[in-house]
Amino acid sequence: MALRQIRKDGDEILRKKSKEVKEITPSILTLLDDMAETMYHAEGVGLAAPQVGVLKRIVVIDVGDGIIELINPEIIEEEGEQIGAEGCLSIPGLSGEVKRPQRVKVKALNRHGEEIILEGEGLLAVAFCHEIDHLNGVLFTDKVIRYVNE
Repeated sequence: MALRQIRKDGDEILRKKSKEVKEITPSILTLLDDMAETMYHAEGVGLAAPQVGVLKRIVVIDVGDGIIELINPEIIEEEGEQIGAEGCLSIPGLSGEVKRPQRVKVKALNRHGEEIILEGEGLLAVAFCHEIDHLNGVLFTDKVIRYVNE
């Protein structure tokens, strides 16, 4: 595993749409491992591949319950709403309130290429939405209602 450089706001790669992963290769597994190490080192709760300069639909998340690795994730259901403060490893020092679903269901592949469906509420739902937004070139600042600290 290796630490990767986290791209910062203003880097054009953060605004591009990521491509679907067609085959899970050893380099994809290495990317997953590197992303997890990078996320933990930066003390984040999620990281999307574009944030380390790779335009592939891959995210890693850990809201305190262990690592979640998602390949080609998509939100298939959402319910309710919540408003809470978010930050981003690509936009250090800035946080703002964003409206997100209270509960989401996500379909993705795991590192073995098996389809998985996960449900998340509260912080996990926010993390799913925030990281999947990254795969579409969307940053939380695009959805912010009010900045908490500028």
